[in-house]
Amino acid sequence: MHSIEVVLAMLLAVVASGYLVRTVPFSTPLPLIQIALGAVIAAVTTRGVVLDPEIFFLLFLPPLLFLDGWRIPKTGLFRDKAIILELAFGLVMFTVIGAGFLVHWMIPAMPLAVAFALAAIVSPTDPVAISSIATRVPIPKRLMQILQGESLLNDASGLVCFRFAVAAVMTGSFSIGSASLTLVWVTLAGLGVGVGVTLGVSYAHLWLSRHFGEESGSSILVNLLMPFAAYLIAEGLDASGILAAVASGITMSYVELTGRALATTRVQRTAVWETVQFALNGIMFVLLGEQLPGILRRAAASVEETGHLSGWWLAVYALAIGAILILLRFCWVWAAWQLSLYMARRRGEPLPKPGWRIIAAMSLAGVRGAITLAGVLTLPLLLPNGSAFPARDLAIFLAAAVILLSLLLASVALPRLLNDLTLPEEPAGRREEDLARHEAATAAIAAIEAARPVLSTEHAADADLYTNAAVRVLADYQRRIDDEAIPGTVAAEYLRRADRAEVALRLTALQAERDAVFKLARDYRISDELSRKLVRQIDLLEARYR
Repeated sequence: MHSIEVVLAMLLAVVASGYLVRTVPFSTPLPLIQIALGAVIAAVTTRGVVLDPEIFFLLFLPPLLFLDGWRIPKTGLFRDKAIILELAFGLVMFTVIGAGFLVHWMIPAMPLAVAFALAAIVSPTDPVAISSIATRVPIPKRLMQILQGESLLNDASGLVCFRFAVAAVMTGSFSIGSASLTLVWVTLAGLGVGVGVTLGVSYAHLWLSRHFGEESGSSILVNLLMPFAAYLIAEGLDASGILAAVASGITMSYVELTGRALATTRVQRTAVWETVQFALNGIMFVLLGEQLPGILRRAAASVEETGHLSGWWLAVYALAIGAILILLRFCWVWAAWQLSLYMARRRGEPLPKPGWRIIAAMSLAGVRGAITLAGVLTLPLLLPNGSAFPARDLAIFLAAAVILLSLLLASVALPRLLNDLTLPEEPAGRREEDLARHEAATAAIAAIEAARPVLSTEHAADADLYTNAAVRVLADYQRRIDDEAIPGTVAAEYLRRADRAEVALRLTALQAERDAVFKLARDYRISDELSRKLVRQIDLLEARYR
């Protein structure tokens, strides 16, 4: 019962956070509100949550990473693959080495291997935290795609470095050759498992649907279970379950392009995934807030080992490590961009030189989150000889402090850095949208022209009805093509304003339709079953214009 009560309390905190974030007088990231509510839960309850990191990883990370991999724009991912790989692997190694030595120098009571473990677990950025920040901070589209791509891939390198640093503490030895081979296996096997699971499950489900029919509920449930299958299989093979979940989501985006899923399944699946994403995102940060008081108490006791009796040294350590991470990231981003400019000049390609504000924004946008928290909590309690793991509580506190500082700093500094920032226009996105709409409308016209004589022949008595209906539908699609064909920037802007005006009127009309149907149902003039059917149709029409 206690576990159920805690889960319900956290879900209520997630719901409350959605309202509180809109009522506070200043702009506050949703994760910070949720962390504060988690701390309130810890203060009013007598029994805390015993957080098992392995269960935390399994329940929360696979579905969220799967969804991020599914929805991330693939064009941007492959276009900026060079800088994404530099950040995802090169920056992690640079951070582990640089921050590890600096932390050990600053806190001599923390052994060098433990300092490397701490640096490794705070090096990966978190796609969930970045997505949460992006809802409140106007991050440019391309910059956001680079940050998301980096955060999806740097988990493997950071966690492998963390694993070997912990092994060095436990055994007192370290092999760089073994670590390199393990990193290759963890990465390639994780990616392979993710791709294989999605393709295998998708084709098996397609075969079953063709032979036995399809229920939208079962299809959605299979989709929800897919990231867990990829994660567990990869972990069973000592590969990266996190990369398997990401690869599974990316593969799912290509499977979806086959268009085999039913339209109703796609609509319902989207609603289910959005609910899952909101709930899991919120619970993760509420859990972080609930764990913070206990982490702070244990770290305050641990800090006495350093010889500093004042607990204020905890804040000094946290701020110093946060500054070190930002400085290292700034140096790496600047160097990586200079290398990209040099390579672009050698290839004769034009590449705009970024200003310092873009580089600073890239440095501050390296937000840490749930992966850092769950990873650092896996630090062993005891060494093989039975003694306590050195500086464990202090390392956990510093990792949690880095998460809070990165969230707070990004939410405060990024809007000021990006305000009134002039970025190069990206007309490719608009051209792609115009191309897609034109090709879709052309294909629709061809399909209607082919289907009209067939339907008129099959339903000879209603041939005129089918002909008139075809004319009306064709006129709508032809109007789309004609509007896109009008040249000139002024004309295009006029058409966009006209579209916005039409959408506003259609939404007003649909709301009036919905109100009328609800009133008929309240007055018992139509059945509630019929009202649900009609309102669902109106809702689907409204979704087209949102």
